[in-house]
Amino acid sequence: MTVGRHLWAIAEGYIPGASTGPEPAMLLHETACLLSPGDIPARVEITVYFTDREPAGLYVVEVGARRTRHVRFNDLTDSEPVPRHTDYASLIRSDQPIVVQHRRLDSRQAENALMTTVAYSQ
Repeated sequence: MTVGRHLWAIAEGYIPGASTGPEPAMLLHETACLLSPGDIPARVEITVYFTDREPAGLYVVEVGARRTRHVRFNDLTDSEPVPRHTDYASLIRSDQPIVVQHRRLDSRQAENALMTTVAYSQ
């Protein structure tokens, strides 16, 4: 039985500019949580889309076989940093079946919020 898909979309993304609390643990962030349940490492490509400009990327990461990797959009800098205070969406392609979950830590105020949802797959 194969678990996962090759193409995923996260339609929501936004990284505010300021956090409260100790860093790096409480630094606000958007994360793609990637699960590679198969026996072959997955090569994952991330493209970031914007409202009023061309996409950024490709950002390429590897997820080991039978491993997980949490990729913070804050840390994607290969082609350019993902901008703060900007709405974005992302498309995630993998050469192996993976599962993608989206997570946001919003620490702009002392009462933090953590939001998570499974991405859309096809």
